[in-house]
Amino acid sequence: MPASYAYLGPEGTFTEVALRTLPEAATRELIPYVSVQSALDAVRAGEAEAAFVPIENSVEGGITTTLDELVAGEPLMIYREVLLSITFALLVRPGTKLSDIKTVSAHPAAQPQVRNWLKTYLPDAIWESAASNADAARLVQEGQYDAAFAGEFAASRYGLVALETGIHDAENAQTRFVLVGRPARPAAPTGADKTSVVLWQRDDHPGGLRDLLGEFATRGINLMLLQSRPTGAGIGNYCFCIDAEGHISDRRVAEALMGLKRICLQVRFLGSYPRADVKPADVQPPLPGTSDDEFTSAADWVARCQDGRF
Repeated sequence: MPASYAYLGPEGTFTEVALRTLPEAATRELIPYVSVQSALDAVRAGEAEAAFVPIENSVEGGITTTLDELVAGEPLMIYREVLLSITFALLVRPGTKLSDIKTVSAHPAAQPQVRNWLKTYLPDAIWESAASNADAARLVQEGQYDAAFAGEFAASRYGLVALETGIHDAENAQTRFVLVGRPARPAAPTGADKTSVVLWQRDDHPGGLRDLLGEFATRGINLMLLQSRPTGAGIGNYCFCIDAEGHISDRRVAEALMGLKRICLQVRFLGSYPRADVKPADVQPPLPGTSDDEFTSAADWVARCQDGRF
């Protein structure tokens, strides 16, 4: 396997900035790809050891392109996550004034984060989506658009200047990025972990989603992300992308996954990995019988009963 990481390019994306915060990135060749799909396909094809891609932002939630790529195709696993605070700059060619801007470009996930700023300062500008924010900057450099929303750090890479900086509609906006590789043994638990899965129901029936969520709730497992995605099998057919607190080696998490495997048509395990915020799982309030020690004790009791040792 080549010692390289694929990432959503070109150079100058927020993805690249987040990737370079990983210590191991300094020992890998970092290769930009034109899309999330192509970066993940590079891993599936054995062209890269792992791919680093955005998966969620605090304004719009899950990034559907990434979720859909993890839901479909050859299975992949998440091994790390990074949180990056996001603020945009309006990048233009030198000499451009705000009144000159008729077209603006950025990644689609950026639009909800600058919508109000656009409405206030560039209400008549036409929005054009790009493969990434850095790609939007490249297109401005080439003269295809008048301005791009991207990181201020991308300006020098593309011969642009930052006409405005610190642009954001929501304070403390963050994007979550994940390092994705081929399936292997998950990293050892740290005590502050997250487990990601995709669930498909056997059929559509009243209380179906409640049944799925009940496997987590009865074991005191908090959910951090719940997003439905269409399966492509027709209107009303959805799977569910879920992030839950805890690690698959935690007894309560393992039992929840076993319960889901019994009742779901399909379960895709996307990995157990350290949380970027390093917060330990919070068993609320705590619920009686939901600690790992209690699950272990109950399992030991069943084993003793099976052996005739009451």
